[in-house]
Amino acid sequence: MISHMVWSQTTGNRNISVTLPVVTLLDIEPTGNFSLNFTAPTEAGSAVTAPASNTSKWINYTSAIAPAGLTRRVTASVNQTIPGVDIKLQAAAASGSGGGTLGISSGQLTLSTTAVNIITGIGGAFTGNGANNGHRLTISLTVNTYANLSARTNTPIVITYTITE
Repeated sequence: MISHMVWSQTTGNRNISVTLPVVTLLDIEPTGNFSLNFTAPTEAGSAVTAPASNTSKWINYTSAIAPAGLTRRVTASVNQTIPGVDIKLQAAAASGSGGGTLGISSGQLTLSTTAVNIITGIGGAFTGNGANNGHRLTISLTVNTYANLSARTNTPIVITYTITE
């Protein structure tokens, strides 16, 4: 009996083209407005009561960034300030169904008409979509200088969020 093994190897190369677009998307979920209203005291000599913080909004984002090593940040600002009142914002740590290099909260900040970083260090990442995904926002009002307060009704404050490198 004679046994003989034959081995054959064939290789080939093919070029493929891969495209990954730069993506920068941000939204606030759920959409819609909300109100924060101070409560007048019922006893002379008492201070006004600040409204409870609003925690119903979430920041969602998607980030595909080039070149590697760059990061993005989210900033926030308001269209106007209210004399005697601080508008405070805090983005919580990212949670939910996202993945990648999610951003880091800058902690609680007082908003003004100048943009401040509220989340930094965003790399290639996605937060998941909708409420309970991304960074929960806590928005609150506090009195900073009682002497500067003046009565007002339905003063529209617009918070602008921007994602940028």
